[in-house]
Amino acid sequence: MLDEARILASDIMTRDVAVVHPETTLLATVKLMVSRGVSGLPVVDEHGTMVGMMSEGDLLRWHEGFSDREVRWLHLLAEGFDLAPDFLREVQEQHRKIKVLMSPNPITVTEATPAREIASLMHAHGINSVPVLREGKLVGIVTRTDLVRALAQKLSEKEPPPPRPISVDEALRRSREGRVADVRAAPPRGLTPAGPKG
Repeated sequence: MLDEARILASDIMTRDVAVVHPETTLLATVKLMVSRGVSGLPVVDEHGTMVGMMSEGDLLRWHEGFSDREVRWLHLLAEGFDLAPDFLREVQEQHRKIKVLMSPNPITVTEATPAREIASLMHAHGINSVPVLREGKLVGIVTRTDLVRALAQKLSEKEPPPPRPISVDEALRRSREGRVADVRAAPPRGLTPAGPKG
């Protein structure tokens, strides 16, 4: 359905895109995702160049970013050993930034990418949104919701319009006309049509 009409990313993308930066905290990112009702945020550097994507899946893996050395130190801490406060603060601060959680090199498209191709990318890679770039800069994002909305619009264009509502008077008039037509088409009562004479 989406390939019957030439729907492009530029036709369906969201242009007001919330973004985060690599140094954005985990808490600020989560709050932004919740307030905007999105499942992922593009990560851009200070020049506006896209450097990654932060998704709900990335957030759920926040604890996987610890190095083996950090894990050993955290185990010591869990066993009751005192660790240097500076070391603990550094570990906590490092893991509160999304630069260690984001997915680098996200899948992106251009404004001229057909919607059917975007849908295929989302399905093949198990992602919910695809950033749209123009000359390497973020200009929009296409979400699964955007694709569903475009599909719904195309489907509604193909459906015949619903019958217009009629008044009670109109319904009675049509019914009366139908009965009159039936009476005119029926043979008169008591008379049987004459058959061929033989």
